[in-house]
Amino acid sequence: MEIDRVNIHKVTLPFFGDFSHSLKKGASANNIVVEIVADQGEKKGYGEGAPRLYVTGESQENATHSIRDFLLRDAFPWRLNDVSQVLDLVDSLPDGREHNAAICALEMSLLDLLGKKQHKSVLEYFPQDFFCDTIYYGAALPLATKQRIVEIGQSIKKMGINRLKLKMGKDFAQNQQAIEALSSVFGYDYDLKVDINGVWDCDLAFQHIPLIKEYKVKVIEEPMKPGDPGFGEFAEIMRDYGVILMADESACSLRDVEDIIRDGHYQMINVRLSKCGGFRRSFRIIDYLRNNGISFQIACQLGESGLLSAAGRALSLLCRDAVYHDGSYDEVLLKENVTLENVSFGPGGEAGPLGGSGLGVEVSSKNLGRLSTASDSVTRFDC
Repeated sequence: MEIDRVNIHKVTLPFFGDFSHSLKKGASANNIVVEIVADQGEKKGYGEGAPRLYVTGESQENATHSIRDFLLRDAFPWRLNDVSQVLDLVDSLPDGREHNAAICALEMSLLDLLGKKQHKSVLEYFPQDFFCDTIYYGAALPLATKQRIVEIGQSIKKMGINRLKLKMGKDFAQNQQAIEALSSVFGYDYDLKVDINGVWDCDLAFQHIPLIKEYKVKVIEEPMKPGDPGFGEFAEIMRDYGVILMADESACSLRDVEDIIRDGHYQMINVRLSKCGGFRRSFRIIDYLRNNGISFQIACQLGESGLLSAAGRALSLLCRDAVYHDGSYDEVLLKENVTLENVSFGPGGEAGPLGGSGLGVEVSSKNLGRLSTASDSVTRFDC
């Protein structure tokens, strides 16, 4: 199969309403979509990255530059015939976190293209040892007012979902009102994570301990930066209380994860495709965690389109040993999508394989064009 050109689209995906957390405000997400055109336009493959300055240090602009650079490398398979070429390309690219959203988008588009050509699902390109045909997603609640938490909580409860993630920030009073509001809807009939995005300092973390105990918080996601003063003491107290600390923004690469596990403060790692650099790099992290007896969850970036939702679904289905699955929020979050399908979960958070070839979704050229704020194109002759 001959690749003719690669188009890189900067897209803005609008939300139904504001869904903020401590590091991001607003009602839309700025992502990149890679479109690979092959065999004189007969085949197209798509991938998505969610560049976030506060996660990997990437923006739409520098992610686009990274992809252009990767296309110039000898390892890029302009003649694509086997999945090993995709994996070899990823292995040849820089380690670290600085290019992970770009690598994710490029790898995903190649896998989608190859799957469509070979009439295979992306699921078939990775080990099946931990495959399952059904997973159950949890639901997330934003950093919001008490009234909005109640409204969202009631909708989640009607769907039969009680695995919850509540966003918290630097305002103790707001955090207290939010968790009280959530408890007013569910009582204590929930499996509750709180996600801090690393914005607490030691004093604020210790101030939250009574709330953590009273409202039976099970997991705290990235409460502080790993090296912050007092983090070790807070982690020890949480361990004594049976509360699990999960690393997220601090765990973007295998090297990050190795350092975190060596420190011993975190007991769980959040794996997200765009944050971790796509399937190949995510599985390296997951294999390392499995070999070292460390638990993990499969999750998403806020504001993924149906492309990343479909890829995240595939990763989750290949990881039945993940403790939690978060994602597939298309129908409840996105006002507009680049895919024809809304990749969403069903009652109780239940979800299964999407079917079809590649990622299992189709991109709407009309929607992609309308949601793109800028596009860049590279042909094989440019390289």
